[in-house]
Amino acid sequence: MVKKEINKKEIAESVHLLWDPLVDEQRELFVENISVQQYSNNEIIFREGDTPAYLYYLMKGKVTIRREGIAGQQQIIRMVEPHALFGYASAIEGGNYKTTAVAGENTEVFMIPVSLMFHLIWENSDFAMLFLKDLSALLGLSVERTVHLTQKHIRGRLAEALIHLNKKYGVEGDGQTLAVYLSREDLAQMSNMTTSNAIRTLSSFAQEGIIAIEGRKIKFINLEELQQISDRG
Repeated sequence: MVKKEINKKEIAESVHLLWDPLVDEQRELFVENISVQQYSNNEIIFREGDTPAYLYYLMKGKVTIRREGIAGQQQIIRMVEPHALFGYASAIEGGNYKTTAVAGENTEVFMIPVSLMFHLIWENSDFAMLFLKDLSALLGLSVERTVHLTQKHIRGRLAEALIHLNKKYGVEGDGQTLAVYLSREDLAQMSNMTTSNAIRTLSSFAQEGIIAIEGRKIKFINLEELQQISDRG
């Protein structure tokens, strides 16, 4: 982890989600208390059981939210996309983190202290409302994901995971290559399957001409067919 030297006001103004609801006096306090941290691949941002200290906003890179399951097996709960909030729900609940946040390559995170978050929530109803909206959206996604992971077959689950990543992170300049690189283990965890099943299913998609695989890079060849596989379950 590297603490980045920043122009605080310039960075604060760029985080429109948090900056726009504030009034001038609150913005001064906001600028005084923010920080930006840079993380390298697989570096821990916060760990399950820690006491929440910051509200996090992903400026660039990738963050996976994981939880330890049965026999110590890690399960990916959420993939955080750039310009999204994370790590604040446990603070609002009043408990310790129930998950671990792991950074991907070249990840940059904007942070404000939890104490300031609560101060602004109590003072500013518009600021408070953005957390209600964000939590509601996350709850809806969680319910949808639970239904799909319990009802879809292996091919449908993996197809949905790939489509979800495409929507969150988009593609590179060629218009086809997924703009985030994941290990086969991560894809398996997202799809609630074993790593070996994920590898076999990816290979099957490649043989059918739906995707192309080059190392950790995944290229979408037939996104429509992938969507149909997801829809069929």
